[in-house]
Amino acid sequence: MAFLLAVVSLLPQLAAAQGPGQIAGTLLDQRTRQPLPFANVLLLRLPDSTLAGNAQTAENGTFALAGFAPNTYLLRAEALGYQSARRLVVLRAGAPAVRLGEWLLAPAAVQLGGVVVQGEKAAVVNELGKTIVNVAKDLNSAGGTAADVLQKVPAVAVDDNGQVSLRGSSSVTLYLDGKPAPSSLRLDQLPASRLETIEVITNPGAQYSAQGTGGIINLVQKKQTQPGWNGDVLATVGTRDKYSASLNLNRQVGKFNFFGGADGLNNQFHGSSALQQVATVDGRTTRTDQTGSNMRHQTNYNLRLGVEYALNDEQHFTLTAQCNKQDFRTTQNFTTLLTHDSDPTITLQNQNLEVDNLYDGRVSGNYRRTWAAHPGRELTASATYTLDGGTVTTQQRVLDGPASYSRQARQQLLDVVIQMPSAQVDYVHPLDEKRRWGAGVKADVMVTPGTADYAVQPTAEAEFVRQEAGSYRYRYQQVIPQAYGSYQQKAGAWDYQAGLRAEFTGLQAQVLPTGSASQRIFNVFPSATVARTLPHEQRLQLSYSRRLNRPNFLQIIALPIYSDARNYVVGNPDLRPEYVHVAELGHQVAWQATTLSTTLFGRFASQSIQSLRTIDTLATRLSGQPDFIARTSYANFGRTASYGLEISLTHPLAAWWKLTANGSFFRSQVASYAGDGTRANFTGTAYLLNTFSPTKALALQLSGNYRAPLVVPQGRLLAVYGVDVALRQRLFHDRAALTLRVSDLFNTRRQYAQLAADGLSADLQTKYETRVGYLGFTWFLGNNKPASSIENQPKGDTGGFGG
Repeated sequence: MAFLLAVVSLLPQLAAAQGPGQIAGTLLDQRTRQPLPFANVLLLRLPDSTLAGNAQTAENGTFALAGFAPNTYLLRAEALGYQSARRLVVLRAGAPAVRLGEWLLAPAAVQLGGVVVQGEKAAVVNELGKTIVNVAKDLNSAGGTAADVLQKVPAVAVDDNGQVSLRGSSSVTLYLDGKPAPSSLRLDQLPASRLETIEVITNPGAQYSAQGTGGIINLVQKKQTQPGWNGDVLATVGTRDKYSASLNLNRQVGKFNFFGGADGLNNQFHGSSALQQVATVDGRTTRTDQTGSNMRHQTNYNLRLGVEYALNDEQHFTLTAQCNKQDFRTTQNFTTLLTHDSDPTITLQNQNLEVDNLYDGRVSGNYRRTWAAHPGRELTASATYTLDGGTVTTQQRVLDGPASYSRQARQQLLDVVIQMPSAQVDYVHPLDEKRRWGAGVKADVMVTPGTADYAVQPTAEAEFVRQEAGSYRYRYQQVIPQAYGSYQQKAGAWDYQAGLRAEFTGLQAQVLPTGSASQRIFNVFPSATVARTLPHEQRLQLSYSRRLNRPNFLQIIALPIYSDARNYVVGNPDLRPEYVHVAELGHQVAWQATTLSTTLFGRFASQSIQSLRTIDTLATRLSGQPDFIARTSYANFGRTASYGLEISLTHPLAAWWKLTANGSFFRSQVASYAGDGTRANFTGTAYLLNTFSPTKALALQLSGNYRAPLVVPQGRLLAVYGVDVALRQRLFHDRAALTLRVSDLFNTRRQYAQLAADGLSADLQTKYETRVGYLGFTWFLGNNKPASSIENQPKGDTGGFGG
């Protein structure tokens, strides 16, 4: 608060320093009418075009210059990927303020071999500190999910369970339209057709929540704003029973803009797995060899409705509502061979079944206030209520085996309800065209009561009988009040920004009959950015932030959750947050249609949260079975670090061929739980996208991605790679489009894991159904049409589980 008061105290002096001449406006994309952030606006003297002043647009595209004598000036606007624009501005003594309103910039046109190529937003836009994936411009996501789209982002890896890691950290915070996403959201189940863009912010400032040591991923859903009726209808079919459809609409009437959408999918995915595991308990060694197959059937239905009301040019209200229903049924059949020392091998035929019936709903209200007389000044307020819930049922059966081995089927039924109300207020106040301060407050609340019932089935024909021993009730509640302040200043070619965020975490967890736990933690999180604009469309930026990774409630409560009869996961009530320092040095340069971005980064964490797998010797003895029981839990230990280089390049090789390439190379280092120092390796990711336009209506994309081996505290994950291909044909004078895509063309994507712990070693190979063909048809409504490049194709949707 003292920081904010000091900033406010400067207002009289700064106001007195301003000159009479003021120029303000808003830069927008000519085609989409979306704001253009971080563009340069230059004020030039006539007739020699010497620089009188400059400004950079804010995230909402606004800019302001002040303090200039009455005269005639030339105003020039420049943004990467757009044609520069100029206009004369006259400042008069009697009218010193000029309000330009909306200023539209057209995409850049590039001359290649005598052919003019009209510029478009790239499928992947790399800004310093942020990567934006324009989902509607990536054909290789057609028929895919948000997880497929994120494969294009440097240093991002997505496993087959939808778990995202960024620069080796799996602590990534998900936002949906700028607000915390429902806890049930999985990126591999979110249809790409629902999304407009995905923003990956690697080093967020003070205005963002400190949660997420890996960074923030903001999923922005489609919302048309054009007058009249607009939208699109999409249907997609995939090989081996994969079907999806979506509808997106908007209707703008006067001051009202009504928007909404619906989508659904019904998919089946097949897979296989193999496990070799060796464990030693009480001096006896047991070897487990397991091979099997699985099939997952999923359905997902979503409805989104919203209305935006413009009270006037300065005040806007938005109300949105969304509901989602997901159902999954996964059946695994596998053969298990158990060998104890030199004893004869025991052969078992097993079946695991998991049935998830999940739902989530969200209602959100937003208010935005701007001031035309004070460009850049903005007040926003929002309130959101999210409700998640559902049941998760897991069953394990022995279909065949020795008579001494129990044939009782086992079941665990989890019944979960999660309520998450949230409220936030943010305010930005420009002191002049070069300085501004901001502040905000926020409160996040989560309450989740639930049960975990354990049951057995005495015979195949009998009903499951609940067992008091092994059944639990729990309640978890968490409150996080937050506040921040920030200050930004521009001095010539330099930009400075500093911020401080304070967060308090209070939680209470209770599990009956095992016990309870509580935590009270207060932290402050500083952040700072220094940037310099260089000649020839170059920019250099250095940033720092401190962040944390709060454990989720299942990592804290002592509730055992069984994936099968031999493996369970349980939380640790003593688990504490992980803290990280993040630093980045980035450089960006543009030559006409070519853009090159490089970033050096370092991420250093303490009190690292690590997942640990051990043998539960007591449970193994009490089970009375010839095999062992493995326990997975969590602990804070040691430090982790990753540091390296990211490179992104966009370059047109010819009038019909555009290349987008990005990659990361970094050293990943984790503390070894065995106490023998650290485990480290050099790892990285690479992505290459080729976009071809052989005719005006036909376009093709060929892409490939690679993730190098990565170390974990108890082992390592081996490399994953694959190639995708897609084409799109525009039809009926751009009223429709037909898309054909094949994912993982050579069927190479599979997961390998090598793990080692005290008395336990394991090799696991998993192959999901990744080679899938998709055929999609889109019909565009109203003013909504596919753009002339391949990248402007809306997507279909699938689930993300395969074989």
